[in-house]
Amino acid sequence: MSWQGLKLNLRVAQKQILTPGLVQMVSVLALNRLELREMINQEMVENPVLEELSEEPTVSDNYSDETFLKAETEKIPEKEAANPFDEFDVGSFFNQYLDSGGDGGQSQEREVSERPSFEKFLSSPTGLTEHLTWQLSVTICSESVREVAESIIGNLDENGYLMATPEELAQEGKYSLEDIEDALAVVQEFDPLGVGARDLRECLLMQLKTLDPQNTLAQQIVADHLKFVQANQLKEIARALNRPVEVVKHAVDVIKKCDPRPGLRYNKTEPRLVEPDVYFRKVDDEWQVFLNEDDMPQLRLSPTYRRLLARDAADRDVRNYVKERFTAAIQLLKNIEQRKHTILRVCQSIIARQGEYLDHGPDALKPMMIKEVAEEVGVHPSTVSRAVASKYAHTSQGVIELRSFFSESVNGPEGGGMSLLTLKRVVKKMIEEEDSAKPLTDDQIAKKLEENGIRVTRRTVAKYREDMRIPSTHQRRVKA
Repeated sequence: MSWQGLKLNLRVAQKQILTPGLVQMVSVLALNRLELREMINQEMVENPVLEELSEEPTVSDNYSDETFLKAETEKIPEKEAANPFDEFDVGSFFNQYLDSGGDGGQSQEREVSERPSFEKFLSSPTGLTEHLTWQLSVTICSESVREVAESIIGNLDENGYLMATPEELAQEGKYSLEDIEDALAVVQEFDPLGVGARDLRECLLMQLKTLDPQNTLAQQIVADHLKFVQANQLKEIARALNRPVEVVKHAVDVIKKCDPRPGLRYNKTEPRLVEPDVYFRKVDDEWQVFLNEDDMPQLRLSPTYRRLLARDAADRDVRNYVKERFTAAIQLLKNIEQRKHTILRVCQSIIARQGEYLDHGPDALKPMMIKEVAEEVGVHPSTVSRAVASKYAHTSQGVIELRSFFSESVNGPEGGGMSLLTLKRVVKKMIEEEDSAKPLTDDQIAKKLEENGIRVTRRTVAKYREDMRIPSTHQRRVKA
């Protein structure tokens, strides 16, 4: 008989872990100006060591804030004192930090949870999915129908249209077609009217049958002659139905009161207050970036608590608490400074590449990828993404979201001298200037672009046109 004995093995391994200080740095970097101001105010409430610097600072210490900050910074572990973005892959290790594998992870989670959550600073309006899910939760139906209804809600586009066929839904969840039809009928009873339709015709018919059930003419026009309505060809409708034009016009007016995109009222972005985080200004004929720090609280370490920490007679628990709060305050100050430094470096890279855009407008926008800026600045691409997220620049072209400076090239990320956004503007301008009686086809637009040295396929032009919600050639044609 053989016995397996216990063996002690040592293994040396390197592992990168996001410290609480780095987690906070990631969060601070992603905040825009308004959110950062709210966070600072919240931190001042929660940490008594932090206070706002007045215009006339009092001299009541044996040494300055700078001396104290330098002395206390030296006590912070080296991993947090260095520039973490030069050492860590933030995008890869963020989830790893959130995994509370051991006791160390649990203590890190407790420290992070003491800080205000990101969500406290962001509004979360009710979207279409949440609105429909709530209605489903108060609807009486079988469990099988409820499951299918949830699947249907998950397959709606932003306009409220069902993107999956009954067969696809059946295959996805192994539902019966009968359950799918029952669940679809349930969802189509929900607000807003027209949600769950599979096409425009069904969407409008659902609304007409509820809002004006006696108007059978309007329903007939939608069912059989919708293409004439889209082209505003009232005489053709009147001729096909053998009805007076005026009667047809009245019915079409009723149809036009319906909402062709019922889901958008819940999915559209609500207007929000925007303050520029940076200013792009020309100084000595060169574009430069300046941070907007108007009304931003300037923090300092409380002299009162510094004196308390220096007293030998202070209670040990009091000293430990004050020391802990000082460490957290110093880390926050360092992270705010790191945020400024990172945003400035990213913006300097942006204006170096997009000077012509700032001088001449959107048509001069050059292709620029996040990865390119990240390599130039020397950080991970996720750092650049956070540095430009929800942040705006005041420029000669107006207040512009920083993300709008980034765009693929026409021929993909590896080539092409025109940005995708610029090409879309060119296509839109061609359509705006076309003869409405003879609108351009996608193929004709592609050929015109090729004459100007831009090679794209007809299919690509159609995709760009649909992205900009521009109707097809047939729908744009206006008959005399």
